[in-house]
Amino acid sequence: MSERDENGGREALVDRKIAPKLRLFANGDVLVCQARAEFSASLAVTGASTHAPLRDPATAALEVDAPRKRHKKPKLGNVTGSASASVFVHFSSEAAFNKGKGAIAGLVGQRGNIAMAEVPLNKLAKLSRRGDITLVEPGDPVRVPPVLVTSDPSATAAPGPTQRKVTALAARHKYGENVLIGIIDVSGIAFAHPDFLDGNKTRIARIWDMGGSFRDPPSKANSGGDFASFSYGAEFHREHLDAAIAQARTIGVSPYAIERQSQQSPGSHGTHVASIAAGNDGVCRRADIACVMLALNKDEDVDRRRSFYDSTRIAHAVEYLLTVAAQLGKQRGLDRPLPVSINISLGTNGHAHDGSSAVNRWIDHALVKPGRAVCVAAGNAGQEAPAHSGDLGFVMGRIHSSGRIAASGLANTMDWIVVGNGKADLSENEMEIWYEPQDRMAVTLVSPDPGSQRIGPVKPGEYVENRQLTDGTFVSVYNELYSPANGANYISIYLTPRLKRPFIGVKSGEWRVVLQGMDIRDGRYHAWLERDDPRPIELRNGISFMAFPSFFSARSNVDRNSISTLGCGERILSVGNYDVARRRANISSSQGPTRDERNKPEVLAPGTDIVAANGFAGPGDAWIGMTGTSMASPYVCGVAGLMLAVQPDLTAAQVIGIMRRTAHPMEDGDYVWKDDVGFSLIDPPACLREAAEINERKDLK
Repeated sequence: MSERDENGGREALVDRKIAPKLRLFANGDVLVCQARAEFSASLAVTGASTHAPLRDPATAALEVDAPRKRHKKPKLGNVTGSASASVFVHFSSEAAFNKGKGAIAGLVGQRGNIAMAEVPLNKLAKLSRRGDITLVEPGDPVRVPPVLVTSDPSATAAPGPTQRKVTALAARHKYGENVLIGIIDVSGIAFAHPDFLDGNKTRIARIWDMGGSFRDPPSKANSGGDFASFSYGAEFHREHLDAAIAQARTIGVSPYAIERQSQQSPGSHGTHVASIAAGNDGVCRRADIACVMLALNKDEDVDRRRSFYDSTRIAHAVEYLLTVAAQLGKQRGLDRPLPVSINISLGTNGHAHDGSSAVNRWIDHALVKPGRAVCVAAGNAGQEAPAHSGDLGFVMGRIHSSGRIAASGLANTMDWIVVGNGKADLSENEMEIWYEPQDRMAVTLVSPDPGSQRIGPVKPGEYVENRQLTDGTFVSVYNELYSPANGANYISIYLTPRLKRPFIGVKSGEWRVVLQGMDIRDGRYHAWLERDDPRPIELRNGISFMAFPSFFSARSNVDRNSISTLGCGERILSVGNYDVARRRANISSSQGPTRDERNKPEVLAPGTDIVAANGFAGPGDAWIGMTGTSMASPYVCGVAGLMLAVQPDLTAAQVIGIMRRTAHPMEDGDYVWKDDVGFSLIDPPACLREAAEINERKDLK
């Protein structure tokens, strides 16, 4: 079943090779695509824009009232050609990729049978007709896990020794010299901060500012072809940064005004993370540092519609950092790349949380080679209830629900809360429900409207697209069988505001999602909500909206299985937040296991009240404290870097195995893996000792 309305306008693109979200994108008209790109990380406006940015004060006056009667669908013209999606393209085999890559424009990189591309929406149908392609899916939106600033930005205290615990063994291996620490983050890198200076020169070897234009992108800046080919963003080399530092001292300006990044936010998240992993007071303190900044919150460009900031960009960043490691090794006369430990303190809730997402598979493939490790913040979705009066931390925590339908004919209900923080929610709210392939489930969506308008039941193989309810909300529901990624069944539900004048936010209140068992042999299901970063959207005439995260009710929320999708890969280290002062996992730290019951997170590391570099702040504000798994993960990344300095041939799987083996039990704890603490506290000295001894062989006479 399908329904088209004012958020639509195209004949439905229903080929099952095209993922539901892409079908939703492709079936929208030009104005809707342009407005949707404001909120959609994997959708960007590429042609001439006719729709002003929603946050632009020049936006025409809006009416906010009851929906108007439906109008005749507009003629499309070149509607879908004005927007592109950043996608993963799954080929039937590596041979099929090699045969077909010349015929498909825009392919960037390949791992196994997966490639990445930026595809105009009007080219999707052509891709779906190729016999050698099994699936085209958009990247999942990437967000910064919410962090808490825990000390006054004017604090000048340097990092405490308990937060940067290193060993004599690390000293013998020069604290990570000839290792590369890679940082994938946001908000810019304060390359001239004292924590990154070696004399008058920076230890930052590279910065790839994905949203920047000040310098050439990597593919143009390096004509020798050592880098993977990326045609966007700006790449800064160490010599650029050192020259800016020297010139700034001469003419009395900030070096950041000489070499400008698109993000230079005071209290920069990326700077803080890099400082923990590899600053002069950090863990791997003599390593080279290379940073990739996603175009997630550019300071000067308010038009988000022209940027991608999804999981394809994470894969791009990993490829770039691996190439930088190869180039630095070559420059130093080594016969191998520098060992590289990469930190990703970003997250997403998209996909099945079982390691089968395209970005998980991409990174896992890259980590087969030795001398590489990737650490990911587990996420800050662990809080299920307010800790004190006025505490809203639980809003970011209630992102998962699960249950079991006991038998055919029975049903379970999940309560999905949309609030908008007192203002209408003008963001798109998304739920994914994953269940076992041997089952068949139908879904019914019940709106908060007093009349309780219902959509469904939508049975397996059926869909509803862009159906407008009486409250103005548009609803799309897709019930898909046998995902090509993992063989499981999944249901995607989208609550979309009216994205053309008059703009109407998603109806606030409690939406009910009713899962009905049609043919039940197992009955288990898991649901995740893709979260928004809370932000106001101000329009003319005093009209205000919010982009605000929806969340599960206390009744429906289940704390387990709340690990970020990025942390669910087989060879990726997932790190939780240890509160040293309280001697327990921080209340906000996300919990495992994965949907397929693997043990994530692996370890906890200090992540509460961590003092590190305060990027782009004044000279008296050099240090700042922050709390979150974003601060715990770079600690482990630094330890992994030290381990690779001790033993460069370690594989990512061995690094994980050593950290699991050497983890120190919590107070009154044991060695058994647990949802919130994993295998417990990382023990850096033990990790390094074990790494040093891994190749020792004893001959038993």
